[in-house]
Amino acid sequence: MYSITSESARHPDILSLIAALDRYQSELYPAESNHLLDLASLPEASLILMVIRDQQLQAVGCGAIVLNGDGTGEMKRVYIDPAHRGQHLGETLLAALEDEALSRHCHTVRLETGIKQRAAVRLYEQCGYDLRPAFAPYVDDPLSLFMEKALVEDVRLAAL
Repeated sequence: MYSITSESARHPDILSLIAALDRYQSELYPAESNHLLDLASLPEASLILMVIRDQQLQAVGCGAIVLNGDGTGEMKRVYIDPAHRGQHLGETLLAALEDEALSRHCHTVRLETGIKQRAAVRLYEQCGYDLRPAFAPYVDDPLSLFMEKALVEDVRLAAL
């Protein structure tokens, strides 16, 4: 059994998960293709950060959406500890993040991910994210994929 809660970007468990993600991405991509954002440096009002905890309250995954204030947000720092993958935690985490984003008037979520992270790309595709061109502050990078999902459409489909 797992739980998903909102927590501070400064929590030691979050910092530990993000450090593991940084190590993983640094092995896959050169520094100029790693877009590592320090979530703790952002104003809390612009950040949705969630953590997944197991029954022993160990943090096993995290993810964030940075709200831009214009109805859009950017998915960042999604990571599930390798020992806990394959249990649909990624889908559950994205759904929780999207629900909170929608409740905070965010209608579109964008993301940048790397081409070598095939499981992440599959997760985003399965959760309704579509490929799109690079968006600011990013530029085209052969090692990056850019994706987007309109959250409002999900609400309309659910009402049918």
